[in-house]
Amino acid sequence: MATDPRHTIEHLTTWERPSASEGERRAAEWIAGELRELGFETAVEEGPAHGTYWWPMGLLSLLGGLAGLARRRVLGVVGGAVAAAGIWEETGLWQGLWTRRLLSKKTTYNVVARAGDPAAERTVVLVAHHDAAHTGAAFDFTLVRWYARTFPKLLERGRVWPGTMRLVFLGPVLVALGSLLGLRRLRRTGTYISFGSVAAFADIGRSPVVPGANDNLTAVAAVLEVGRRLAEEPVSGIRVLLVSTGSEESFEEGMAAFVDQHEHELPRDRTDIVALDTVGSPRLVLLEGEGMLTIKPYDDGLKDTIAAAAADAGVPILREHWLSFGSDALIGLRRGYRTALIASFDEHKLPTNYHQMTDTADRVDYDTVAAAAVVSEATVRRLASSSA
Repeated sequence: MATDPRHTIEHLTTWERPSASEGERRAAEWIAGELRELGFETAVEEGPAHGTYWWPMGLLSLLGGLAGLARRRVLGVVGGAVAAAGIWEETGLWQGLWTRRLLSKKTTYNVVARAGDPAAERTVVLVAHHDAAHTGAAFDFTLVRWYARTFPKLLERGRVWPGTMRLVFLGPVLVALGSLLGLRRLRRTGTYISFGSVAAFADIGRSPVVPGANDNLTAVAAVLEVGRRLAEEPVSGIRVLLVSTGSEESFEEGMAAFVDQHEHELPRDRTDIVALDTVGSPRLVLLEGEGMLTIKPYDDGLKDTIAAAAADAGVPILREHWLSFGSDALIGLRRGYRTALIASFDEHKLPTNYHQMTDTADRVDYDTVAAAAVVSEATVRRLASSSA
């Protein structure tokens, strides 16, 4: 059995795991095998996924840019508006995903293990993801880290980094508004932004897949460690689903597939979703909410439960910070579940080696991984106690 976090991360980084790929499937089978060895009923479930975000976002940005070049105002208005609506749907807090119905489909692979009390009315879903991201120039945080070092007092006061997807969304919005109002400079600015977004997404698509140790094999290792602890000392009064999703890096397609397949057994008034993402940086963080365009808070009661569990376990965990990226917790928010996210960051309030080729097993803070597992287990047991 190889539930040791270091072995888990070192082993799974030995092959590429892009979203909806053979590598992702292979990782899912390995994780499922570990959970079965712990004695849990475990399945690898398949779901539909496109497997990228740069194609839909890049094509929508291209539409916005071309609309800005159109000679007729009506084409600028309609093209910009449609592009903006598509980008909002891809990244916003509601998601019908008409944008992806026009694109090719692949298969994504989720791992679902059943632990805890199968007869319990209340369920907690503990979720990580095992696919890995593409890198790209957009993830070079050299300037951001310069800002953090140069203005430490401003960094200390900051609670969220600006969301880069807002700039992507702004491009076609300016095209539509500029076309509608007859403001050429506004329309031209939106056109430049949109074509800049196209270039950024094309660069991400052509860039290699990162090893993905911190993002997000650290969370996979933490979930396996929680499984080991629950196998040794079972919990009663709550049903526990240990989940590792695929295709998180293609805008949470694996988590969406999981909820679609299990919604019938996960009533919203009796289900909590606790996501773990990038828990290998030095400082463990209980985030307050997330969103790529608009930020929505996680459930206050669940956050307080996690904070209390961390205090009981003697694990320091930071609060009052918000996520301007996206995680599997975003699906919980969209679907109306009580949701929270445990993550980590470094001294610059950034996830270490985020979407970079340096995201390797030797750069992980394993103390933080262990702390995430301790807090997660303590949260499960606290939720069980509150259900008794």
